[in-house]
Amino acid sequence: MPIVQLSQRDTARWLSSYYFLRAGVSVGWVAAALTVGRAAPPAAAALLVAYPAWDAAANLIDARRSGGLAANPSQSLNAAVSGAVAVAVALALGWSLHAVLAVFGVWAILSGLLQLVTGLRRWKAGAQWAMVLSGAQSTLAGGFFVTLAAGAASPGITDIAPYAAFGAFYFLVSAVWLRLAMIRKASAERLA
Repeated sequence: MPIVQLSQRDTARWLSSYYFLRAGVSVGWVAAALTVGRAAPPAAAALLVAYPAWDAAANLIDARRSGGLAANPSQSLNAAVSGAVAVAVALALGWSLHAVLAVFGVWAILSGLLQLVTGLRRWKAGAQWAMVLSGAQSTLAGGFFVTLAAGAASPGITDIAPYAAFGAFYFLVSAVWLRLAMIRKASAERLA
């Protein structure tokens, strides 16, 4: 995929579409986790590996679409971390669900911090306040996962589903915010 430099208008359009895609995939993942994943352990295992793998791919696509990997170091690092976490989750599945939850916790902390950095870097693009909040909340959720992983209760995919649902919410808020800003700007330009 070629590196693309976008104008401010194209950046807003791209980010809106990208955030809608991220929200949709997250909603689909949550639905699958709460239905098929809850009932079938092999499906849960596949979903648990797929979630960070998708995050890695999505960060790579966005970074390349937004000026390249070198211009987007927080996303490049997030893609690498998420890819490594997909492998770590696959390995942790052979150990225990507590180990899987601990891996998800560490990942949520790291990817949350990196998302926060990306949101701050993109602040001028608009709607990044939701991405900054999402990154901060992800970091806190990661700490909760690590604590939960050390507990006696048996964790499962349903413990991770709310985390993904909040991610979907924040992506959706950013997508709608950007889309409305584009509509307002186009309307103002027509009136000028």
